[in-house]
Amino acid sequence: MNVKNNRRKKESREKIEKVFMTLLEKKEVREITVTELCEKTGLNRSTFYANYIDVFDLAREVKRGLENEFGQLFVNYNTAVDDYGALKMFKHVKENQLFYKTYFKLSSDGVELISIIDKDRASRMFDTKHMKYHIEFFRNGLNAIIKLWMDGGCKESPEEMVEILKQEYNGRSV
Repeated sequence: MNVKNNRRKKESREKIEKVFMTLLEKKEVREITVTELCEKTGLNRSTFYANYIDVFDLAREVKRGLENEFGQLFVNYNTAVDDYGALKMFKHVKENQLFYKTYFKLSSDGVELISIIDKDRASRMFDTKHMKYHIEFFRNGLNAIIKLWMDGGCKESPEEMVEILKQEYNGRSV
């Protein structure tokens, strides 16, 4: 395939995914149709099916892309710098609320976005014998806090959210 067609395919996928994320603000995945996506993007059904099997495949691809983007936030994460990761995360959430609302909506399988846990840091803070429970508790609690914060319109600053998180962990670094 030549470069022109690669660019066109990429642009089509981006257009479809953007419209899909916008529709997810008001609808559930099962309520979104290929016809609706094609009408709103101005693309043919054949273009949609050249990129995705169905709407659920599109949802999986969008979710995977969101996970990759989130993971990139922590590529250079330095555990020696207190609160860096949490503050960076809360700032990203506030600046990209549609991104996170979409992700949480697509996470009906129970796997949530915030699953990147620094096991070295956690092992210094908790008894490693029960590490899996600490990690699960932290991951689920953090996801719940982020959802609650977004539901409230992210009124608290990212810095305030880091302080709330620190209070929940009795002043330990997050």
